[in-house]
Amino acid sequence: MNSKDSKDTLRSSAMTANLIKKGLKKRYRTERLFQSIGLIAIILGLAAVLFLFTSIVGKGYGAFQQTYILLTVDFDKDLIDPSGDRDLDSISQANYGVMVKESLRNQFPDAKKRKDKRLVYRLVSSGAVFQLRELVMSNHKVIGQKLDVWVPADDDIDMLIKGHIDRSLPESDRRVSDKQIYFIDKLIQAKRLKKRFNTTFFSAGDSREPELAGIGGAAVGTMFTIFVTLLLAFPLGIFSAIYLEEFAPRNRWTDLIEVNINNLAAVPSIVFGLLGLSVFLNFFHLPRSAPVVGGLVLALMTLPTIIIAGRAALQSVPPSVREAALGIGASAIQTTFHHIVPLAMPGMLTGSIIGMARAIGETAPLLMIGMVAFIVDIPKGFTDPSTVLPVQIFLWLDSPERAFVERSSAAIMVLLTFLILINGLAAVLRRRYERRW
Repeated sequence: MNSKDSKDTLRSSAMTANLIKKGLKKRYRTERLFQSIGLIAIILGLAAVLFLFTSIVGKGYGAFQQTYILLTVDFDKDLIDPSGDRDLDSISQANYGVMVKESLRNQFPDAKKRKDKRLVYRLVSSGAVFQLRELVMSNHKVIGQKLDVWVPADDDIDMLIKGHIDRSLPESDRRVSDKQIYFIDKLIQAKRLKKRFNTTFFSAGDSREPELAGIGGAAVGTMFTIFVTLLLAFPLGIFSAIYLEEFAPRNRWTDLIEVNINNLAAVPSIVFGLLGLSVFLNFFHLPRSAPVVGGLVLALMTLPTIIIAGRAALQSVPPSVREAALGIGASAIQTTFHHIVPLAMPGMLTGSIIGMARAIGETAPLLMIGMVAFIVDIPKGFTDPSTVLPVQIFLWLDSPERAFVERSSAAIMVLLTFLILINGLAAVLRRRYERRW
């Protein structure tokens, strides 16, 4: 090879090296750009979630406390039990509102005008009457005594104490008058007003008065509904996945079933509500607004998700496990239930838990079957009228009172906490029992 050919070869090699370097630089630049875009997307997503959580917590944390007013109540025997025979009907029908008003008049003797008295009466919740009646019904010894009783304040007073009503605004622009603020300040000076943990929020059912409303009824209704959903959807979904993946013949009928299952997983949830309305309520005449109907509807909605997750878990088991089991003489059923299903069960459980988490947060299908009813009493069975937490939140957000916004946010916090725990359980199960092949 002469010197000219050598120079040409060196020149060609240098040009090739330069092209490679340029290509590498461009590739690295593109990779850095892609990483930056991905990082920005993650940061924006986390910022949105953080903003959402901060907004919900900022609006809802106050619902876990309630303002109470201390009243000195005279449980007048002549008003409660004039006959003295401790008749329960007579005691329950006594006019406890008169005792509440008398206690408030004694607390504010300077409120002599009728208008001022009405403002004083509006300081306490209407639930104070029921609280006094329950106290007397549970303990007859208080009849004839004068006792100090903490009763819930009205929702507007509660919002004022929590800082949601601005005192500096003109009187016409706020729901609490200057006179009521004067009465409240006197209660604060006398140490007869304070905030306490709101046990009513967790133990009571719905109410038209925000200070008396709670998520207890909705929480119990949610548990009944999810229990029915789990009882139906989990075994049906798991066994359907096992049959379709391990035993069903490969023909056009099974292909049609698989396509329909995949399509049902993408159907809007309200369609399942319409199905429940037409089948379970109009045809089978099951009780309206009952957990048993809600559980049936949510089970239908959750089944496709559980089946798809179950089949994916079964497919993840290596074929060598099946071949080894069949090779040593195990039958198809023994191979499936002794070897395949135990290995796939963590994935099946994860899919089922995620399906249940989705069912807990559903609102639209339950609205269609009447679980949007106003439920005051705590449901005691699967056929009692009830509602669920998402629907309760929907109802409260439709109310104009500021206190209901606070309780809606608090209920969202409870629901999100429950969903995070469920999804965390799914992640723990997957991490602990999942096998990597």
